[in-house]
Amino acid sequence: MDPDRARELLANERARIERALAHLGHEDTGEPADEGDPGNLASELYQDELDEGLADDLRDHLAAVERAEARLAAGTYGLSIESGKPIPDDRLEAIPTAERTVDEEAR
Repeated sequence: MDPDRARELLANERARIERALAHLGHEDTGEPADEGDPGNLASELYQDELDEGLADDLRDHLAAVERAEARLAAGTYGLSIESGKPIPDDRLEAIPTAERTVDEEAR
């Protein structure tokens, strides 16, 4: 894959992840909350746990972007970290952070 195209894909992926991280959290509906209502407390707890899980996933994806950027700088972007075989450009277009070929990933 062309390094400029790879940089563009990774920059777009980084921006998408950072936007998603910035938008996590409660949105104020403007309605007064009944803090004594167990349903409200359960709903808030659920939302907090959901947001934390999403944040963890997004941070993992951000780390994958950083690893891909490091491989790009080292000249190994687009090569499997497992076998060194080329990762097809179509796969990298779909998943810019791909570290393995489809066959290797399926194992």
